[in-house]
Amino acid sequence: MHSRNRLILVSNRLPTKIVKGDGGIIVKPSTGGLATGLSAVYRRIPSIWIGWPGIPLEEVSWSDRRRIEETLASRNLYPVFLTKQDIEDYYYGFCNKIIWPLFHYFPEKVRYEPKYWDAYVRVNKIFAEAILQVYRPGDTIWVHDYHLMLLPEMLRRELGDDTPIGYFLHIPFPSSEIFRLLPWRREILSGVLGADLIGFHTYDYVRHFLSSVRRLLGFEHILGKIHVNGRVVKVDVFPMGIDYEGLLKILNTPGVERRCRNIRKTFKDLRIIFSIDRLDYTKGIIQRLKAYKLFLERYPEYRGKIILVLIVSPLEQE
Repeated sequence: MHSRNRLILVSNRLPTKIVKGDGGIIVKPSTGGLATGLSAVYRRIPSIWIGWPGIPLEEVSWSDRRRIEETLASRNLYPVFLTKQDIEDYYYGFCNKIIWPLFHYFPEKVRYEPKYWDAYVRVNKIFAEAILQVYRPGDTIWVHDYHLMLLPEMLRRELGDDTPIGYFLHIPFPSSEIFRLLPWRREILSGVLGADLIGFHTYDYVRHFLSSVRRLLGFEHILGKIHVNGRVVKVDVFPMGIDYEGLLKILNTPGVERRCRNIRKTFKDLRIIFSIDRLDYTKGIIQRLKAYKLFLERYPEYRGKIILVLIVSPLEQE
């Protein structure tokens, strides 16, 4: 914590969540993909992770708050406390009812509510204030995902051009024709462009982003570099992989081997199509069921010989 050149990771959620039990404050691991994907970086280099601890501000007393802060500080985690109204309008509102469906090409599901935007701006400012409290010269700030797209520019205004700021989007960035449906499109682009380095999963997302920047803000790019107010912003592809070695170790553990034996015993000689995902309309779960039905209709000889197993995990805040 006290070395120079720390990495400050910033995301909507911390990699742990706080719950209140009979014995007081309980710290549990978060199961979201973002927390899983970044945990290796967080463990490997000197880091602070800033995010919401998963419990509304109204549900913690001042003594609870101090206890939570002290508990998380021992793990280099820094909580950002949000009210129930913040969570309702910023997360469930702007993030889940506007950005999530629009960026996944479901514009018919978007609910444009001005109060959601107001909450989004407010919460991004709360995160900015939290970062400024722990930031030290020499730190690198890495902002994550669609919840905090205004944050890079807010930090840039406060910290100047010498502070390294990165931003990574963990979901698709849509085509400019879809993105321009967002009433606050210019503010969002300007917010992200506060970073020095902007990352996406695929080249298509990079292309869509650069196209939106050019068409909506008028900034041209050369080989993924954009000149913004005297700064050079680099946009590139950084696909997240998986921890292959870690998964291989888990595969050979007694618990996993036992589950595999149970699955084989349950379905005996049936061929298994195994599917696992979150319970979300963007994941194509209904389409998988329809495809399986269509397959059995077209190839009736497979009836009774093959089975589709769907493992669907409940939604959890990222």
